Amino acid sequence: MGAYILRRLLLMIPTLFGIMLINFSLTQFVPGGPIEQIIARMEGQGDVFKGISGSSGDSSPSDMQVGSGAGEKYMGARGLPPEFIADLEKQFGFDKPPAERFAKMIGDYLRFDFGDSYFRSTSVVSLIIDKLPVSISLGLWSTLLAYLISIPLGIRKAVRNGSRFDTWTSGTIIVGYAIPGFLFAVLLIVLFAGGSYWRIFPLRGLTSDNWDSLSLIGKIADYFWHITLPVVAMTISSFATLTLLTKNSFLDEIGKQYVLTAKAKGLTERRVLYGHVFRNAMLIVIAGFPGLFLSVLFTGNVLIETIFSLDGLGRLGYEAAVARDYPIVFGTLYVFGLLGLVIRLLSDLTYVLVDPRIDFESRGG
Repeated sequence: MGAYILRRLLLMIPTLFGIMLINFSLTQFVPGGPIEQIIARMEGQGDVFKGISGSSGDSSPSDMQVGSGAGEKYMGARGLPPEFIADLEKQFGFDKPPAERFAKMIGDYLRFDFGDSYFRSTSVVSLIIDKLPVSISLGLWSTLLAYLISIPLGIRKAVRNGSRFDTWTSGTIIVGYAIPGFLFAVLLIVLFAGGSYWRIFPLRGLTSDNWDSLSLIGKIADYFWHITLPVVAMTISSFATLTLLTKNSFLDEIGKQYVLTAKAKGLTERRVLYGHVFRNAMLIVIAGFPGLFLSVLFTGNVLIETIFSLDGLGRLGYEAAVARDYPIVFGTLYVFGLLGLVIRLLSDLTYVLVDPRIDFESRGG
């Protein structure tokens, strides 16, 4: 097993490299880069050079001639001195060839040095550390809630397949799956956050303003009070998928010969279900954990964090992409990719814990 883990860890390096290379290459063709963003922010200001790092606010009329050379590459740069554009390129590292910039970025990222944000005046590591607990918190609680509900419900639906209980719960699950998470979040706000009916839960944030003055029990209660609606909104679609996956997995195992043999030996239905069927049926459910967790954590976070004003990685990455803040974009992408690969490795190890008969090494990794 140790050799398999080592191979998987080594495979993470080229996988991450490929992810970063593809996305870095795509950004070379995306219009409206960081320099264009600065130029756009300068438009309409009285002193266009004021507040721009590395530039002088004292510019003579001769300096305000139509830009040429470096300035002609950027939309809206007409009228800016080429020296100023060249200074911006040097400040952001765009004076070097793309291959050299990418090599330097990968070398820094291997040391977890993500540099500084272009527009937030702080390091990317500090931003990620500050935002990561929010996203991890939402993802973990949503995934945990989905499993706690879906597994017992899916087992019961499999045991009572075709009954009235199975029929009406299937209808409810299909409706839940069809409702987008962000739309369900809006509905929860309207109903329970003071939108039009009850004001039971807070509308934004993960903590109250008086968080520091609360006791330990009070802080725990306040945290769960704030996180209830976002977690429920993020769980709705994953709960539906996981329930049907659990039901179908158990139905597939219940019809196999070893189950019939166990029943013929006089074992109770409960003993057969949880002593024999459960281990085999849960393998496919466990296999879906990485995809479910990553989907909840990264895909659903952007809209949910925005709707509930939660300052997490999803919202940070989206705002950075819009602003072309490349250090944040690539820093969060690197963290997301690394976290996803580690979670998938942990999922394979969980396979072995559930069923020791599985041997990844004999399959060549």
